Amino acid sequence: MKHTISVLLQNKPGVLSRVTGLFSGRGFNIESLSVAETMEKGVSSLTLVTGGDDNIIEQITKQLHKLIDVIKVTDISETDNVEREMALIRVKAESTTRAEVLRIADIFRARVVDVSPRSYALEITGTNDKIKAVTELLKPIGIQEIIRTGTIAMTRASKKP
Repeated sequence: MKHTISVLLQNKPGVLSRVTGLFSGRGFNIESLSVAETMEKGVSSLTLVTGGDDNIIEQITKQLHKLIDVIKVTDISETDNVEREMALIRVKAESTTRAEVLRIADIFRARVVDVSPRSYALEITGTNDKIKAVTELLKPIGIQEIIRTGTIAMTRASKKP
């Protein structure tokens, strides 16, 4: 089962290396990794997606807590959350396929961010499933390149006033 883990950590050299080293040293795979500074100076937010049963995830979170520069670890897949990913997709767009590419982009609320005589570059954000769906529709037209950010996630705010 996939788990999305959110880690707040000190923004210092080598911290990311120690986190990823923890995974590789124990034979765990990281399927997606995204890191960026938070609004708090010197603190970064790391979102990673990994697989494993509850015992493996518990072991991962305990090992992450032991790292000196880690502030907080949360398995947010156990909570109500919002997950998004972004992809840039360059797709062949010749005179016969341009309209179809634009229709698909419109259906999935993708934006055209670059145009050339033979291709469009689309920007799409959404769940992993949404990105897979648009990719499957664009494959027959001719995908030339795909770049993905990896998953970012946060827990949903409480609905109570």
